[in-house]
Amino acid sequence: MILSRDSTGPALVADGSIAAVGAFDGVHLGHLALLQKLVARGQSLKLPTAVVCFEPLPRQFFAREPLLRLTPFRERLERLRDIGIDHVLCLRFGDALANTGAAEFVRHVLVERLSAREVWIGPGFQFGRGREGNFDTLKRIGETRGFMAYEIPVFENAGGRVSSSRIRAALGASDFAAAERTLGRRYTYSGRVVRGQQLGRKLGFPTANLRWPQNSLGFGGIFAVRVSGAGLHRHAAVASLGYRPAVGGKELLLEVHLFDFAGDLYGHRLTVDFIAKQRDEWHFADLDALVLQIRRDADEALRLLGEKYA
Repeated sequence: MILSRDSTGPALVADGSIAAVGAFDGVHLGHLALLQKLVARGQSLKLPTAVVCFEPLPRQFFAREPLLRLTPFRERLERLRDIGIDHVLCLRFGDALANTGAAEFVRHVLVERLSAREVWIGPGFQFGRGREGNFDTLKRIGETRGFMAYEIPVFENAGGRVSSSRIRAALGASDFAAAERTLGRRYTYSGRVVRGQQLGRKLGFPTANLRWPQNSLGFGGIFAVRVSGAGLHRHAAVASLGYRPAVGGKELLLEVHLFDFAGDLYGHRLTVDFIAKQRDEWHFADLDALVLQIRRDADEALRLLGEKYA
């Protein structure tokens, strides 16, 4: 898979492509329905596939409050690659792109950069300055620019329409089972272990610390989790996600205490699978009260991580 970042420049695909446009945060079941159609059309027409997405997410760029990212930049690319996408044009979303008209976006990105023969979008997708562009816009421009436009129908499962907003709502309620049904997989977070204050080690509960995007908090608290990576496979652990008010923390971190583990994980990439929420973050009168609650949290996590969660 080839990754490009600029909206203007020479053609990335000279002889034509089958393209899709969207945010694709989460690469959930609805996205999968669109992307599988894209790959099938590319194979049928013997043309490469191309996905246009954005970083940061347009919704994240315009949001006044932190927006939970379902897939960090790297994970989103990995999932698109695994589906079989040939080219990803991940555009830098800022003021310039936000103020680009729909017709100009189509000309620069879909026609000049990707030589699109077909353009596929999800239901109700809008684009361009002030969200002026939609499916009808694509069809109309395509008639003069030499491509066909297609919009897939709404994708639903037992819970209703599959969407990133629905998944965020489920995660905000710590309903990880509902998120899984909509994502089509367990919700996980991956990152490299960084050095922290080592307060957990001093308290008898050493943690592996993973930085969390500062503008992406959608849920937090104490969780029973399982950890993979660095030779571990679904290792039982208890985790804290938040700003750690009990110790005056300022940086948003995911801190993970792995049970019965004493290895060095600094620099290693770990994947954390959230199993169940135990409580919110709390303030404590002193460190003794904090340590007592940590022990209770550890016991509760071990109870939750019974064999049915293995």
